[in-house]
Formats: sequence, C-alpha cells, structure tokens
Amino acid sequence: MDSRLYEILERADAVLARLEPLLPAIRPEIDWQKSLAARWHRDGRSGYLQPLEVSLDLSLADLIGVDRQREQLAANTRQFVDGLPANHALLWGARGTGKSSLVRALLAEHAGAGLRLIEIERDHLADLPRVVEALAGLSQRFVLFCDDLSFEAGEGDYRVLKSVLDGSLERAPDNVLLYATSNRRHLVPEKQSDNEHWQMVDGELHPNEAVEDKIALSDRFGLWLSFYPFTQEHFLAVVRHWIEVLAEPAALKWEWTEELEKLAIRWALGRGNRNGRCAYQFARHWVGLALLESVK
Repeated sequence: MDSRLYEILERADAVLARLEPLLPAIRPEIDWQKSLAARWHRDGRSGYLQPLEVSLDLSLADLIGVDRQREQLAANTRQFVDGLPANHALLWGARGTGKSSLVRALLAEHAGAGLRLIEIERDHLADLPRVVEALAGLSQRFVLFCDDLSFEAGEGDYRVLKSVLDGSLERAPDNVLLYATSNRRHLVPEKQSDNEHWQMVDGELHPNEAVEDKIALSDRFGLWLSFYPFTQEHFLAVVRHWIEVLAEPAALKWEWTEELEKLAIRWALGRGNRNGRCAYQFARHWVGLALLESVK
C-alpha cells in the first residue's frame, strides 16, 4: 500500500476515534409488541424513547377509597383503548393518594388490549411534538404520562407549555392521550393578590387576566379528577388491604386487632401524613417483622 495513502487512513481513523464519543448512539427501534412502557430522554437537541421494564402486579382493586376517580379514569381509558373519543386527564390533589398508582394500574388492566405508557418529564414537555410524531401510525394506544406537573411562583414555563400543549394535543393522532398528575388543580401557585382585581359586571364575576392565564393551562385537560387527604378510617382500610395482599403469598396468619390498628395510627403520626403510600409502607414494615418473628 502506498505510504501516503496509509498515512491518510491512519489520520482518518484517529479523527473518527475522537469524533465517535461525540456522536449520538444508535438507538434501536422499540418493539411495542414486547415493550409495555418507555421513557422519553433528552439527547442534545433531540431525544429518544428508552424501553422500560414494568411490573403489572398493581391492579385497580388495590386502590381503596377512590372509587369515583377510579371509575371515571377507567371509563375514559376504556374509551381510548376501544378507539372511541376520550379526554386528556389531570389528576390533582394530596400527595400519596393514588394518582400515579391509578395510571399504572390501568396499564396492567389494558396492556393486553394494546395500551402502552410513555413517561415524560415536565422539563421535556417541549418535546411533545417529536414524541407524538414518533407514535403516529402505530397500532398501539399510547398514554403519555407526566408525573408531578406543577410550576413554582415566578416560573414562566407554563406559558410556553400552554402553547405546546395546544399545538401537540389538538393535532395529536387518535392513538395518543396525555395523563398528568399534580398537587395543584391549576398547576401553578394561586396567590391572594390574584383575586384582588375581580370585577362585578351586571351581577357576573369576571376574573382578572392573571387568574385566566393560570386556569387556561389546566383547561387543556378535559377530565379533572380530585384526590383528597385520607380520613383515619380510609387510611386503616388501606393498611388492612395491603397487609392481606402481602401476607397471603407467605401464608402468614394474622388478624386485625386493636393493637395493630394503634400501631398503624402511630406510624402515620410519626410520618406526619396519612395516605396510601404511608399505609403501604406500614404494611410492608409490619408483615416483614411478623415474618421475621415467625422463623425464629
């Protein structure tokens, strides 16, 4: 081989070796027959869908005390899976009350019928047009899931997101739906000063522009579902359910006693909250200790 050509090839190899780490990795196409969920990742100016391993062990029956919310979102999801008109949904309310769990349970319920879940972070919602474009024409039905969609005071991102949602959701193919959870009904903090300039015109209340601007974002969702803090009775019912679920596979014999009830209440007081997440954590704690004692 000519020495000059050999030198050129060596230099080309050296340049490629330096450039290769800077190039985006080749992402294989997702096989949606096998993958039930994915997460959108930002990669430079673009992004990609990364398949996720998901567990389908959470069922709708595990969600205790939120019957109305469960039935409404389940009906909306069935409509969507069957190819019928359905609404984008906003699940808002107290933390740990089953909002994101409800979405995961619906995936388990309808995965066999072609439902798929795609997680997308709030900061990546500007990529919605790219995500929607990648899903158009596929036979599966996709719920885009944004957990904890909210904005702090002073953040102007919600105005940008409002226009993105307008363009992405109104022109989205019929196999794409957006479900979001938030601790706030209007997704942004509401201040007392927002209400200072309400006007009474011919007996009708007219909110000021700041309030209208904030409400307009949540208006992009056709279905609003409210989740409220648990009462003590609700909390204890969820604790009892999860103890039953966790004790059954281990054949643990147990009974609901006043002492166990007091332990659960004390656990919630120590954590400073009384919700489904806290109930599940106590059930794991108590069943684990009981199983440990049984093998001694």
